[in-house]
Amino acid sequence: MAEPLPSESGSSGAPCTLAVRDGVATVTLNRPEIHNAFDETLIAKLTQTFVALDDDRNVRVVVLAGAGRSFCAGADLNWMKRMASFSDEENLHDATALAAMLRALHALSKPTIARVHGAAYGGGVGLIAAADIAIAVPEATFALTEAKLGLIPATIGPYVIEAIGARQARRYFLTAERFGAADALRMGLVHEVVALSQIDARIAEFIASLRTAGPSAQLECKALIRGVAHRPIDADVISGTAGHIAAVRASAEGKEGVAAFLAKRRPAWLDPAKE
Repeated sequence: MAEPLPSESGSSGAPCTLAVRDGVATVTLNRPEIHNAFDETLIAKLTQTFVALDDDRNVRVVVLAGAGRSFCAGADLNWMKRMASFSDEENLHDATALAAMLRALHALSKPTIARVHGAAYGGGVGLIAAADIAIAVPEATFALTEAKLGLIPATIGPYVIEAIGARQARRYFLTAERFGAADALRMGLVHEVVALSQIDARIAEFIASLRTAGPSAQLECKALIRGVAHRPIDADVISGTAGHIAAVRASAEGKEGVAAFLAKRRPAWLDPAKE
């Protein structure tokens, strides 16, 4: 897979597809003819998929990709036309569904990787920011275009601001300008920029690294980050982190990991047949 994911993967007609191989789930946005733009159907399907993957103990890593020429170009124009006639209640329901989908991705109990190529605009930037790791090609372009439409990047805002910081958000939320992969890297929206011919090999390297860690430890790492980010290092944080590590040390995976290290053997999660 050295090229953008082909539109042929869209032959099923599903708004997104799921492929699971060797514990790696690849979720592919599958509307290549409109650059994988969101509508209510795609949002619902992504939410359903993320929730199912969270419950699947056989899945260790989730990769999020886009079919065709783009990762995700934001909102579907036809969806936007329908939204224009929505009541206040319908608008709230629709926005809540998008917020729930992003939350489901962000809260996944296993590592997530965004594979970014082509255009990533609006909600597409939100998907990238909600993922744990993001790898982009040099030609990828990004924009938070909502203000140009008289709108705001509200549901994606918490994840994007977490990724790029409030100072950068002030610029890019307000100007709605496009920026490239180098700027996305500088701001922290993506972790690496890799040539298209190398991006899947680099993702494979990340997956190999992620597999070495205990799955429960990775879940707890994500919980730790959510629990202490942007909080003062006060008595509550210190007490909470001490309690957190004490509980993990006493867990079955914690005991197994330490025992394996001391015995100079592979931990059980690297050989599931022995668990």
